Amino acid sequence: MRGPTLRQVNQTMPHESDAELPGEAALPGGLPEELRAELIAFRRDLHMHPELGHQEVRTTGAIAKRLEEAGLRPRVLSMGTGLVCDIGTPDPARPMLALRADIDALPIPDTKTVEYRSTVPDRAHACGHDVHTASVLGAGLVLADLHRAGLLPGAVRLIFQPAEEVLPGGAPEAMESGVLDGVGRILAVHCDPKVDAGRIGLRAGPITSACDRLEIALDGPGGHTARPHLTTDLVTAAAKVATEVPALLARRVDARSGLAVTWGRITSGHAANVIPQHAELSGTVRCLDLAAWHAAPDLVHAAVDEVAALHHAKTEVTYVRGVPPVVNDPAMTELLRAAHALRRGADAVEETEQSLGGEDFSWYLEEVPGAMARLGVRPPGDGARYDLHQGDFDVDERAITVGVELFTAAALIDGNRL
Repeated sequence: MRGPTLRQVNQTMPHESDAELPGEAALPGGLPEELRAELIAFRRDLHMHPELGHQEVRTTGAIAKRLEEAGLRPRVLSMGTGLVCDIGTPDPARPMLALRADIDALPIPDTKTVEYRSTVPDRAHACGHDVHTASVLGAGLVLADLHRAGLLPGAVRLIFQPAEEVLPGGAPEAMESGVLDGVGRILAVHCDPKVDAGRIGLRAGPITSACDRLEIALDGPGGHTARPHLTTDLVTAAAKVATEVPALLARRVDARSGLAVTWGRITSGHAANVIPQHAELSGTVRCLDLAAWHAAPDLVHAAVDEVAALHHAKTEVTYVRGVPPVVNDPAMTELLRAAHALRRGADAVEETEQSLGGEDFSWYLEEVPGAMARLGVRPPGDGARYDLHQGDFDVDERAITVGVELFTAAALIDGNRL
C-alpha cells in the first residue's frame, strides 16, 4: 500500500487531529502516537482509493498486509473480498468477542477539497467505512501487542466485512464464510456527524431501522381516456396503491412498530389520451420493530392485492429483503458504555435516537448478542450540519483513536468477565 507518509499526515491533520481530546484515561490498550499517525495515514489511503461492494480487492489486500506485518494470520473470505483475523488462541469453552468493520464505499463523487480526496471518479467513502476499518485494524494491532505481553484475557476476532451498502448487505455471505464460528458476542461502531469526536452515542434495543425494497407492477388492457369505464383505469389504480397501501398498513400493525412504505418512483403511460397497459411503483419499506419486520412481506402483499383488486388491476409484487433493524443487546450496550467511561469519562456517553437508516450489522445480531455505538466524528465546537452519504462528508480523525480505545477497552473488560 502506498499512501500519505507519516510526515505528510502530521503536517496536514484537519480539525487539530494531532491534539488530544480531553478525558483520555490511563488503561492498558492505549494508542501509541506513532500508531495513531499510521492509522490516519491508512484511513486516508483508503479514502483516496474507495471500492464498491464485492470489489474491495485493494482494500482487503492493504488490511491483510498490515495484519501480517504484525505477525497475525488473516483469512480472506470465500467471496474474495473481506477477511477475518483472530487475536489470541480461540478456546471452544470461551466464545470469542468479535469486532466488525465494513470496508466498502459508495457510488457518489467526492466533492471535498482535501489532499486525500478520492482518486476514483464517482466513488467515495461518504459513510465513514474507512474510519470503521482503521478503528478495528488499530484495535487489532493493539490487542496483538497485549496478547504477546500476556495481557489479553480472551481471544478476539476481527471481521472486515465487504458490501455493507449492497442489499441485503455482505453480512449474510460473511456469515456463510464462517465469521461467527466460535463467536459469542459482537461489537461495531458507525460514524455519526451529529456527535462530537471524543463522544459516543448509545441506545439499548433498536438503534437502526429495517430497510427493504419494494417493486410493484400493475397491468390492465388499456384503452381510450374517453371510456375508462370499459377498461382498467391503470393510472388511477397506481395512484390508489401509492396512497392507500401505506394507509392500510398503518392500521394493520402496531403504530409503535414504525412500519412505513415510502415511494421513490411511479411511472406509467406515454400519451394524455391513452389509458396505459402497465404501471410501476418502486419504494422502500422501513420498520423499527423486529417482529413487525418479519411480518412485513405478507402484510404488504395483502394490502397491494386488496387495493389493486378494487380497480381490476393485475399485480406483480417484488419484495426484496434488505436488512432487519439493529437491535442492541442491553448487556453489550452497557459493555460499550463502561468501556468508553473508562477511556473518556461517563459524561462522554450520550443517549442516541433510533435512526431510520439501514445497517447490515443487524444480521449478526440475529445470531449472537451484540451492540453498535455511534462514533462521534464532528469537530468539537463545529456548528455546521453534516450528514452521511454526501460527497462532502469528512471526519475529525481523532475519532479513530476513540474507536480503537473503545474496542480495546471493551475487549479487556469482556475478557476479564468470562
